[in-house]
Amino acid sequence: MSIHIITDSASDITESEHENLTVIPMTVTFGETEYQDGVNLSHTQFYEMLIESSVLPVTSQIPPFLFEESMRKALENDDEVIVITLSSKLSGTWQSAMAAAENFPGRVQVVDSENVTVGEHILVEYAFRMIEQGTGAAEIVKQLNLLKKRIRLIALLDTLEYLKKGGRISSAAALAGSLLSIKPVIAIQNGEVAILGKARGSRQANNLIVEQIHAAGGIDFSMPYFLGYTGLSRDLIQKYIEDNASLWENETDHLPVNSVGGTIGTHTGPGAIAVAFVAREG
Repeated sequence: MSIHIITDSASDITESEHENLTVIPMTVTFGETEYQDGVNLSHTQFYEMLIESSVLPVTSQIPPFLFEESMRKALENDDEVIVITLSSKLSGTWQSAMAAAENFPGRVQVVDSENVTVGEHILVEYAFRMIEQGTGAAEIVKQLNLLKKRIRLIALLDTLEYLKKGGRISSAAALAGSLLSIKPVIAIQNGEVAILGKARGSRQANNLIVEQIHAAGGIDFSMPYFLGYTGLSRDLIQKYIEDNASLWENETDHLPVNSVGGTIGTHTGPGAIAVAFVAREG
């Protein structure tokens, strides 16, 4: 039984990374102009426009008809489809996928990743790992729903302003951060944005990220893991990798780094770095 994976562009994965993968773009709107994330709006173009624009762009969920169209096309060549979406608490995209799946009973299953960007990417990668091992669709969905509870996404932001403007945190929380000139550390917890702490300067924030990784039990390097960054430069994420070599130097010689696109970058702004991993069990 062949299995096709469909995800949204909030996962910051490209279709070229796997066969049997469809990435449906989210819509990013600047003023009067709509763009398709990762299609006619590259990550570089997005951040150039974000920096220059006087208005915050708006992101839109994927409508059911686009999911239905992709599902129908996938099922022309494959037996079953698994859809992995960004958190249902942050977007209506999961609901759209569920509505579309009703048109293909028994052949399409939908997983709410309860995460975004590199955290969502972990689930997509693990799904393909199980496909390669010959695991059936029902068991893959079961394992993804278990695994997502162990995924940790921790990020250091340059500012809380974009989260405030996008309605993801309160104005009071954002104001407290700006007055103190702090670097906020956030996470995705239970599918929502949570502020883990506020540190004065990048060094303290970096230490807070390390503390959070240890508090989670450490990184399970047998599972997929990713680093991510927003903006036009990789310098911050490269410095983070170098400053925290002790976390991975004896565990792996490869750290996959993703650029975070417009869907999530709209809400974080440039200058953010993130680490996503599966927490060790026990």
